Amino acid sequence: MALSELLTRIIGWLRAGYPQGVPDTDYLPLLAVLARRLSEEQVRQVAEELMLLGALPVDRADVGVIITRLTDEMPRESDLERVREHLRAGGWPIDEGWPEASE
Repeated sequence: MALSELLTRIIGWLRAGYPQGVPDTDYLPLLAVLARRLSEEQVRQVAEELMLLGALPVDRADVGVIITRLTDEMPRESDLERVREHLRAGGWPIDEGWPEASE
Protein backbone atom coordinates (compact mmCIF):
# COMPACT_ATOMS: atom_id res chain seq x y z
CA MET A 1 0.00 0.00 0.00
CA ALA A 2 1.39 3.40 -0.98
CA LEU A 3 2.04 5.86 1.81
CA SER A 4 -0.46 8.38 0.47
CA GLU A 5 -3.14 5.67 0.31
CA LEU A 6 -2.32 4.62 3.88
CA LEU A 7 -2.49 8.22 5.11
CA THR A 8 -5.80 8.73 3.31
CA ARG A 9 -7.24 5.66 5.05
CA ILE A 10 -5.92 6.80 8.46
CA ILE A 11 -7.36 10.30 8.00
CA GLY A 12 -10.70 8.81 6.93
CA TRP A 13 -10.70 6.58 10.00
CA LEU A 14 -9.91 9.53 12.27
CA ARG A 15 -12.61 11.71 10.71
CA ALA A 16 -15.22 8.96 11.08
CA GLY A 17 -14.29 8.33 14.73
CA TYR A 18 -13.78 11.97 15.67
CA PRO A 19 -16.05 14.15 13.50
CA GLN A 20 -15.63 17.09 15.94
CA GLY A 21 -11.83 16.66 16.11
CA VAL A 22 -9.56 14.60 18.35
CA PRO A 23 -9.83 15.50 22.07
CA ASP A 24 -6.52 16.32 23.74
CA THR A 25 -6.80 13.25 25.97
CA ASP A 26 -6.99 10.91 22.96
CA TYR A 27 -3.83 11.96 21.10
CA LEU A 28 -1.41 9.64 22.90
CA PRO A 29 -3.64 6.53 22.75
CA LEU A 30 -4.29 7.18 19.04
CA LEU A 31 -0.60 7.54 18.30
CA ALA A 32 0.08 4.30 20.16
CA VAL A 33 -2.51 2.46 18.07
CA LEU A 34 -1.36 3.96 14.77
CA ALA A 35 2.37 3.62 15.34
CA ARG A 36 2.58 0.16 16.96
CA ARG A 37 5.39 -1.89 15.55
CA LEU A 38 8.27 -3.83 17.00
CA SER A 39 11.26 -1.85 18.15
CA GLU A 40 14.71 -3.04 17.12
CA GLU A 41 15.16 -4.41 20.65
CA GLN A 42 11.93 -6.41 20.35
CA VAL A 43 13.07 -7.82 16.98
CA ARG A 44 16.27 -9.00 18.70
CA GLN A 45 14.25 -10.48 21.60
CA VAL A 46 12.10 -12.50 19.21
CA ALA A 47 15.16 -13.75 17.31
CA GLU A 48 16.98 -14.67 20.52
CA GLU A 49 13.99 -16.61 21.85
CA LEU A 50 13.69 -18.52 18.57
CA MET A 51 17.38 -19.41 18.76
CA LEU A 52 17.08 -20.51 22.40
CA LEU A 53 14.12 -22.70 21.50
CA GLY A 54 16.08 -24.20 18.64
CA ALA A 55 13.19 -23.39 16.31
CA LEU A 56 15.24 -23.68 13.14
CA PRO A 57 14.48 -23.34 10.36
CA VAL A 58 12.25 -20.55 11.60
CA ASP A 59 8.67 -20.54 10.39
CA ARG A 60 6.06 -17.83 10.29
CA ALA A 61 3.91 -19.39 13.03
CA ASP A 62 6.80 -19.51 15.53
CA VAL A 63 7.60 -15.84 14.92
CA GLY A 64 3.94 -14.85 15.22
CA VAL A 65 3.47 -16.70 18.50
CA ILE A 66 6.52 -15.06 20.08
CA ILE A 67 5.54 -11.58 18.85
CA THR A 68 2.03 -12.06 20.24
CA ARG A 69 3.43 -13.19 23.59
CA LEU A 70 5.88 -10.27 23.70
CA THR A 71 3.43 -7.52 22.70
CA ASP A 72 0.01 -8.94 23.65
CA GLU A 73 -1.05 -8.10 20.08
CA MET A 74 -1.27 -9.96 16.80
CA PRO A 75 1.85 -9.38 14.72
CA ARG A 76 1.81 -7.01 11.79
CA GLU A 77 3.06 -8.28 8.48
CA SER A 78 5.84 -5.67 8.62
CA ASP A 79 6.97 -6.97 12.04
CA LEU A 80 7.03 -10.56 10.80
CA GLU A 81 9.14 -9.47 7.84
CA ARG A 82 11.56 -7.46 10.02
CA VAL A 83 12.18 -10.49 12.23
CA ARG A 84 12.60 -12.67 9.16
CA GLU A 85 15.17 -10.30 7.65
CA HIS A 86 17.00 -9.97 10.98
CA LEU A 87 17.32 -13.75 11.15
CA ARG A 88 18.40 -14.01 7.51
CA ALA A 89 21.05 -11.33 8.04
CA GLY A 90 22.39 -13.38 10.94
CA GLY A 91 22.63 -16.48 8.78
CA TRP A 92 19.72 -18.33 10.43
CA PRO A 93 17.69 -20.62 8.18
CA ILE A 94 14.15 -19.56 7.26
CA ASP A 95 11.40 -22.05 6.43
CA GLU A 96 11.12 -22.20 2.63
CA GLY A 97 7.33 -22.30 2.89
CA TRP A 98 7.23 -18.81 4.43
CA PRO A 99 5.70 -16.56 1.75
CA GLU A 100 7.22 -13.21 0.87
CA ALA A 101 5.60 -10.20 2.51
CA SER A 102 2.79 -8.59 0.57
CA GLU A 103 3.04 -5.14 2.21
